[in-house]
Amino acid sequence: MRVFPIWLFMAMLVLVPFMSAPAHADEVKVIVNGVPITNTDIAHRAAFLKLQRRKGISAKEDMVEQVLRSSEERRLGINITDKQVDEAYAGFGKKNKLTPKQLDMILAHAGVTSAHFKQFLRVQLGWGEALRARFRAQSGAETADIVRQMLEKGEKKPSAMQYTLQQVIFVIPQRDWKAIFAKRKREAEAMRAKFNGCATTRASMKGLIDVTVRDLGQVLAPELPTDWADDIKKTKVGSTTPLHTTKRGLEYIGICSGKEVSDDRVAELVLESGKDQNKMAKELNDKYIAELKKKARIIER
Repeated sequence: MRVFPIWLFMAMLVLVPFMSAPAHADEVKVIVNGVPITNTDIAHRAAFLKLQRRKGISAKEDMVEQVLRSSEERRLGINITDKQVDEAYAGFGKKNKLTPKQLDMILAHAGVTSAHFKQFLRVQLGWGEALRARFRAQSGAETADIVRQMLEKGEKKPSAMQYTLQQVIFVIPQRDWKAIFAKRKREAEAMRAKFNGCATTRASMKGLIDVTVRDLGQVLAPELPTDWADDIKKTKVGSTTPLHTTKRGLEYIGICSGKEVSDDRVAELVLESGKDQNKMAKELNDKYIAELKKKARIIER
């Protein structure tokens, strides 16, 4: 989700006078699948687009698309709770160094209102789930078709390494970081040197304090975290990666086992890994919205 710089919020607070509710009744401008969009809805969205600095976008059209998304989410049974919306709202404020009350005030002064923004968040959260469901269905079908064509041509089905991993964390509290970092590093390096497979890790840690051992299970190469992927791929089975310094302390990952696998899930990951994910997401969104518009009942007033 896009984060707006704090100076932009404060500029809007200073430059835009407080917008009180209109004295006249709301006037319905568009009806989308039986859901009315009023002139007030459109005014709030216009103010929101201005706050986002999104130029050349019709506020009415943006509201039409939001109602289409919301209708599709209901059809799919997607339900975003008030708690999820409130958490997203608070998280958005936190990223911009604002409390929820400060965000309420700024949105009101900008002519957006917290209620309008929360409804926007609710629909966006639900739409993310709808897109993921559509992507899984679509990519699965496409992958099956691609693999079928590859096999017909005598080509091999895509494969990838599947690792069984174990994470070891030497915890360093922030308050003690400088005082004990060197000592903890020596302990971690000593345990790395003694590593003799994942089955004996916990037993070898006896006597050490603040050490966490996590069995991560099986992970396919395309799914490896980017900050660990290279080291894991370079490490032999039965050995550990080099130490990584993280916010938790010092960590390494043991490679319990590794094997090359080939199935539909692997093929999907391998084929998708070479694509531009942002471009794919935009194309999927645009196509989905176009389909919904084609089937929708939209009445202009």
